[in-house]
Amino acid sequence: MRIDLFFTIPEVDPQAVQGSTALVIDIIRATSVIAEALANGARAVYPVSDTEEALRLANQLGRETTLLCGERRGLKIDGFDLGNSPREFTRERVAGRSLVMTTTNGTRAFLAAAEADRVVAASLLNLGAAARRAAEAQRVSILCAGRSDRFSLDDALCGGLLVRALLDAWGGDVRLNDGARAAAELARGLDCTVDTLAGTAAGRAVVDIGLGDDLPFLAQRDRHDLAPEMQDRVIRLPT
Repeated sequence: MRIDLFFTIPEVDPQAVQGSTALVIDIIRATSVIAEALANGARAVYPVSDTEEALRLANQLGRETTLLCGERRGLKIDGFDLGNSPREFTRERVAGRSLVMTTTNGTRAFLAAAEADRVVAASLLNLGAAARRAAEAQRVSILCAGRSDRFSLDDALCGGLLVRALLDAWGGDVRLNDGARAAAELARGLDCTVDTLAGTAAGRAVVDIGLGDDLPFLAQRDRHDLAPEMQDRVIRLPT
């Protein structure tokens, strides 16, 4: 059994991802939004790389049943229906809808994981369920979205918590790459609390744009018992 963890998207080794179960992490905020939206009845989430692709796909799917979601520099994209705050994705807004999503970091991480056998969206909101799903595999790759291709403490801590959960589930001999080992040690010494999130670069950026109330929401551990999966570049709850 093996765990490979990558702190940024450019670090991702395609050979490590291929054939693995990939856990994609962007807790501030894309994977948290995905968990919240699907828990509140959204039909599916379509991660795309840019606004032009998002508009094309939303028109193709049908604007009557599709919401455009996304951010640039943390704020809702002009003309989109929703931004990237999990508090926006209520049952009243998203139930029965398909969501086309483009974000600065998170959606790119999903595209980097596309060659995995299974791709799971992981956040603090669904940490336990994501870990249990990954524990069914023999090889796991953990992709931290990071922040503009740089290390992000919040994603690294969540990744470390997932590594520790997998080690507990598997027991025995598990091979870790340096990233997985470092993240596990980081999570052993630093808890992923609201204060911790607020002290990260990503957390401070959210506060600076007036969305600091997202942080207590994002820090909730195991709010949802679900593990969203991406197949053919569409994220849904497994049936």
